[in-house]
Amino acid sequence: MATLAWILAATAVGGIASAAMAGLFLVVPEGPRARLLPHLVSFATGALLGAALLALLPEAIAGVGLPRVGEIGVTLVIGIGVFFVLEKLLLWRHCHADECETHAPGAHDHHRDRATGTLVLVGDGLHNALDGVLIAAAFLTNVRLGVVTALAIMAHEIPQEIGSFGILLHAGMPRRKAWVLNLASSLTSMIGGLLAYFALRRALSLLPYALAIAAASLIYIAVADLIPGLHRRVDARHSAAQVVLISAGVALIALMEDQVH
Repeated sequence: MATLAWILAATAVGGIASAAMAGLFLVVPEGPRARLLPHLVSFATGALLGAALLALLPEAIAGVGLPRVGEIGVTLVIGIGVFFVLEKLLLWRHCHADECETHAPGAHDHHRDRATGTLVLVGDGLHNALDGVLIAAAFLTNVRLGVVTALAIMAHEIPQEIGSFGILLHAGMPRRKAWVLNLASSLTSMIGGLLAYFALRRALSLLPYALAIAAASLIYIAVADLIPGLHRRVDARHSAAQVVLISAGVALIALMEDQVH
């Protein structure tokens, strides 16, 4: 039951913190917000890659043993393909900057804006539930891996929830209602974590493959979703800042891994 408590605590804290940071961040004037958000995304990119490649994948490989390491590779490839299809079907919707297609002035009429807001809530709810599954798989392996995974996911969730909150406001939703619904969609991670806890406990042999799927999720988000947005800024100053912040995200995960071993 201690593991379940860790899972519920990590998913609850992550959901509440992400929604709270989104609400606070949107209080910041538009100019500073626009300058800070890309830096958050850069740091999140490094944290996601670090958690996937330095924590989740090594644990998955250790779980099956070197003779079966190819199975982890196959699972990783399948996971990336699944997330690609999910995003294509608009079941997984991300928006990490105010200047995305959903925010384009005049791009949608009022009804389309409201439909977009609904889609974002549904997509975020599914995405956060899946995050809960990934966190549960990590905690069922060991607490150290669970904490590292939860922190990496939280680093990604904060800029995502800022974007989602902005979309809801753009759709004409009152600020308080938008924040409450944003918080509710964030807390679906608790449902995913709870369901995964009971499902994976009955099939512990599947844990290494669940970790590989978790790694695939983080890699896909970083490579397919975040990095293309970073490439929109090509001047030397911003590029250098991106490299430093991505490196800082990776270094934080590496430091955590080193400290808890």
